[in-house]
Amino acid sequence: MSIVVNNVSKLYGEQHALDKVSFEVKKGEVVGFLGPNGAGKSTMMKIITCYIPPTEGDVSVCGLDIWNDSLELRKKVGYLSEANPLYYDMYVREFLEFIAGIHKIKDKKKRIDEVIAMTHLELEQHKKIAALSRGYKQRVGLAQALIHDPEVLILDEPTTGLDPNQLVEIRELIKKCGKTKTVLLSTHVMQEVEAMCDRVIIINKGSIVADAKIHELQDAVTSLKKKKDSKELSIEEIFHILTK
Repeated sequence: MSIVVNNVSKLYGEQHALDKVSFEVKKGEVVGFLGPNGAGKSTMMKIITCYIPPTEGDVSVCGLDIWNDSLELRKKVGYLSEANPLYYDMYVREFLEFIAGIHKIKDKKKRIDEVIAMTHLELEQHKKIAALSRGYKQRVGLAQALIHDPEVLILDEPTTGLDPNQLVEIRELIKKCGKTKTVLLSTHVMQEVEAMCDRVIIINKGSIVADAKIHELQDAVTSLKKKKDSKELSIEEIFHILTK
């Protein structure tokens, strides 16, 4: 397994942001991590990427433990956070050169050219990040997550701010990455889940309420709602049923 989460809890004071969460993600899977705002998605992603520690529980990524191997683990992970922190005074290419230097990439120019092409930033690469639209800033964030060719991608709202054409391009890029990498992504766009994901994990109030392939979840919830003779439920309808 590329990602193994075992009995993870996170407390902020007396509030359980996560409550004994467990799941696994295999290499080559694109998994949608869904839930309403405040459900614990971003907290879980920050724990997996070693940004914050859990209150209790264990997480391993590519066989590396968050407690004992955090520095080596981070080398295996590409992370696009919800806030997408960027240096706005830097130019796009300058920023990617800076990130490539942090990762000690040997042929920086070649790899930067590759990720710029992958994220379709060719026309924007010599602009200041501050001058970019929200959608292009999101692409820069995705480029920095990909630049060191990580085995695991953790993407928190990767399609935020993208226009319909950009959505198609980034969707195809994420699906392509999923053929060789492990991808865990969160989104509120249910159509994107159906288009990109092999499986969905739904979290509500800090606990997992569903973990299944999309068609399995549709069959189970449709049966539960006794709608066998009607159309199968959409992911959006399933989301509402499990999180209301």
